[in-house]
Amino acid sequence: MANWELKKCCNHEQVVFLTTTAVCTVVILALWRTVLLMPFKLVTVFLHEASHAIACKLTCGHVEEMQVHANEGGMTTTRGGVYWFILPAGYLGSSFWGMALILASKNLLTARIAAGCLALALFIVLFVAKNWTLRGLCVGFIIVLAVIWVLQETTKIHILRYMIMFIGIMNSLFSVYDIYGDLISRREHTSDAEKFAEECPCFCNGVGWGIIWGIISFMFLCISMYLGLLKENQIAAMPQLTYRINSFV
Repeated sequence: MANWELKKCCNHEQVVFLTTTAVCTVVILALWRTVLLMPFKLVTVFLHEASHAIACKLTCGHVEEMQVHANEGGMTTTRGGVYWFILPAGYLGSSFWGMALILASKNLLTARIAAGCLALALFIVLFVAKNWTLRGLCVGFIIVLAVIWVLQETTKIHILRYMIMFIGIMNSLFSVYDIYGDLISRREHTSDAEKFAEECPCFCNGVGWGIIWGIISFMFLCISMYLGLLKENQIAAMPQLTYRINSFV
């Protein structure tokens, strides 16, 4: 049976995880307004828009176009589907992918899988992208992931796991920041939360939904930290599964 209880902290593996997370967070916050983080911010916007598209497809809708803009904005045009499910999928999907990437970075095998899935998603979107910023982002990050993968497999420069963690933390932080920016600091009336408030006849306005989504996004980050501190043999339902995973890395 899987054991989700965190009994002890911190052994060497947990210290490395916490230290790496803290370093990535400090670097991201220190470089937040610099051009160096622009590509990673655009990847976050890409995952935000991709989450809208996935939600649309899951509810039998049609994705007409996806765009990512150089000003860190984006747009996904959909037809059909369940609007109440599609609208919150952007913010919450981005933070969910952040959590998934942080957890994937704990293990080299899962980091490889995460990098492969991200590259595949970028490759697929390359053929439906409607603007050159998104096309350039797709091509650029596919090349970056390929180079890092080659370095991981052929040299002593083993940074694939750290790249996946960095992108994951970037997604988690940017999702919360994006909600704050769109709904509190500058109050974008065209934001997903404002549109959701118009569609949903509930007690919350756009700011209220933004706060709720922000809390959920922060919870995703907390969950990723908690699960990241668990030992692999705690979260594997079968001891043999842990052994097989470790045997590949």
